[in-house]
Amino acid sequence: MNILLTNDDGIHAKGLWAMEKALSDEHQTTVVAPDTERSAVGHSITLTHPLRVNKIQTNGGWGHAVSGTPADCVKLAVLEILQARPDLVVSGINPGPNVGVNLNYSGTVSAAKEAALIGIPAIAVSQSSNPDLEYDAAAEFVAILIAKIMENGLPEGTFLNVNVPACSPDQIKGIRITKQGISRLKEAFLRRTDPRKQTYFWQGTETQMFDQDMDTDGAVLCRNYISITPIQCDMTDYQSMDNLRSWDIPLTKLTT
Repeated sequence: MNILLTNDDGIHAKGLWAMEKALSDEHQTTVVAPDTERSAVGHSITLTHPLRVNKIQTNGGWGHAVSGTPADCVKLAVLEILQARPDLVVSGINPGPNVGVNLNYSGTVSAAKEAALIGIPAIAVSQSSNPDLEYDAAAEFVAILIAKIMENGLPEGTFLNVNVPACSPDQIKGIRITKQGISRLKEAFLRRTDPRKQTYFWQGTETQMFDQDMDTDGAVLCRNYISITPIQCDMTDYQSMDNLRSWDIPLTKLTT
C-alpha cells in the first residue's frame, strides 16, 4: 500500500517519524509535512504566496518539507509530489489529544479531512501529552488499524480520528468506538503591555473539559481507552432540515 504521511507539528517531529518507522517495512511511505510547526491552523490553505518544497533528511529518513499548512501538504503531495495517488493518508502522531471541539482547530485532523474530501481514506492520530512516553505503541496500533481498513474500507468522505492514551501499553484498557464530544475549552487571554504602552493579548493555556458520556472521545481517552471516532466531511445537520422547512420563511420583496 502507498501511504502518505503528514502532520501539523512539522517535518522534524518525533511522532511523524515513529509512524514512518512502524509502516515503512510493509508499505511504501512518503513523508510530506510542513517545514515548521503549524499547530491549530485548522483547514487553512495558502493562496496569497507560493509554496516551496525542499527534500530533506531528518530523524533517519527523507521527507518533503513544505512551506505551508497540513492541508496544503496533502493537496501538493497528491497533485504534484507523488508519482501515484496514495491509497491512504496518515496524519500524526500529534503530541496531545485531538478530541471534542479541538477537532475544529486541529491541523492534524484537517490533513486527514483534506484527504477524505478528495476521496482518499485517512486517519488522524494523536497521543495524550506525556513527555516521558514514546510513540511506538501508538504507531504499532495504527499499523494494526490500517490492516483493518484494507480489509473493510471506509465510506466515501469519512476518516478516522484516533486518540491513544499517554500510558504504557499494558495500561491501555481497550478500544472504544466513540462520538466527538461537545464540551468546550476553558479559555483565557493574557493582557499585556508592550514597551510602547500598547495593549496586546496572548492566548492563554487551554484546559480541555471532557464530557462524562462514555460514548465520547475525551471521556474514554482519560480512562485509558483508545478512542476511534469516524468523522464525516459532510457537515449538514440532517435532523434540522425538516424543522427548518416548517418555519415557512416568507420571501418578501428584496431590495435591489
